[in-house]
Amino acid sequence: MLLVAVLTPFVVLATRVAADPNATPKSPISLPFAKNFNPDGKYSPIQKDQRRWMNLVKDYRQLEITDVPLNDSAIAYSANIGVGSSPCTYYNLIIDTGSANTWVGANKPYTKTKTSVKTRDSVNATYVTSSFQGIEYEDTVTIAPGVAIRQSIGVASNSSGINPYDGILGLGPKDWTVGTLSPDNTSAIPTVTDNLYNQGKIKQNVVAVSFEPTTSASVINGELTFGGTDSTKYTGDITYVPRIETPPANKYWAIEASFQYGNASLSNPNTTAGIVDTGTSLIGLASDAYNRYVGMTGAVFDNKTSFLRITPAQFQNLQSLFFDIGSSQYELNANAQIWPRAYNNVIGGETDGIYLVVYDVGQVLSQELGFIAGMALLERLYCVFDTTNSRVGFATTQFTSANTN
Repeated sequence: MLLVAVLTPFVVLATRVAADPNATPKSPISLPFAKNFNPDGKYSPIQKDQRRWMNLVKDYRQLEITDVPLNDSAIAYSANIGVGSSPCTYYNLIIDTGSANTWVGANKPYTKTKTSVKTRDSVNATYVTSSFQGIEYEDTVTIAPGVAIRQSIGVASNSSGINPYDGILGLGPKDWTVGTLSPDNTSAIPTVTDNLYNQGKIKQNVVAVSFEPTTSASVINGELTFGGTDSTKYTGDITYVPRIETPPANKYWAIEASFQYGNASLSNPNTTAGIVDTGTSLIGLASDAYNRYVGMTGAVFDNKTSFLRITPAQFQNLQSLFFDIGSSQYELNANAQIWPRAYNNVIGGETDGIYLVVYDVGQVLSQELGFIAGMALLERLYCVFDTTNSRVGFATTQFTSANTN
């Protein structure tokens, strides 16, 4: 689900702390997270993902988009983060590499402790599917047992569209945060990953994402690894490609890549820019690529769910969808291309329906931005977001070819 931020005021940068020369960097730090299905969600993942994409491309087209928050989204990925001290309070935060600010207080109120420091700044953040307004604090944030940092966080006094979660853990490039403070709106805000590195807790400014495909609600079988990679979570080698650093794609983890269905290319030109995003649920393709995919799969648009639907016979003939980056090609088999059938009720689908996770992001300039790769892809691959070297990496896992779904 992307949660694209159109952020305004955020934080005093007291957290721009130089690394303690006496601190001993730890081994990579692991944080478990879960995939949450919401059968009572009012809006499908496609509706939410499309609003997120529209908010992104307005930067290219200089569009003014009136946002309508989509409350109670059907799916999200979240982790528990501690804030404060003696003891800390744990908040269930959505993991989002498509925004860079961390904030709490949407559901569970912020609890002040002796480590809480109110800053002079207010914060007002508007996302595609949610928003919040409040005050910026500096506080102790606990990422894992025994691993705490000083971090600027937003504390919501008003929020919408985030139910049932408590806020967001922003893991995107900190470029997102420039202009998000009031009155201090010119500085970039270090993210949680930045501060783990700056404060000597990890050796590299890197966060990696691992997730096992699941059809069960709220199963904690995902992992964020801060400070490096976990070789037990992937197979083979990690292929890295540079992150695009030209505006406005520099706000995201944007890369050059392409998609192929069977032996046929879906991208025109062969390689196009796109975004890798834990806040997006599905896989979005520009209209030209999407239409080719529809034609080759024989799928039809299902008005009830807004998903593409195929018959059992078409599923048996479904060819692989390939994701190409650098010199490597990653295969999404037939099961990796469909919505978990056990949760067809979440999207308003029929119990025995087969729905594809590829959707249309519109005919944007595909030479500039031609796809958005959400968790439907990342559940099948190991992904590394490397700030130190400004790159994104991918590798296969033991679940890449799994028949889950």
